[in-house]
Amino acid sequence: MAGSDKRKQSLYFPEAMLKEIQEEAARQDRSLSWIVQKAWKIARKEIMKYPSVNEFPGADDEKETGS
Repeated sequence: MAGSDKRKQSLYFPEAMLKEIQEEAARQDRSLSWIVQKAWKIARKEIMKYPSVNEFPGADDEKETGS
């Protein structure tokens, strides 16, 4: 990241997931923020493969056939 933009943001996790993140942060002696940021950097390419809510499978097919 260019620079260090430190905006606060509230994120909500299921209790069990938050507990796992907290345990991993403690194991690595890192902050929760650091763990979540690293997880995003590792997972983002895979997550970006998911269609957006506005993308529907076969939508292009329907436009081409006029149905």
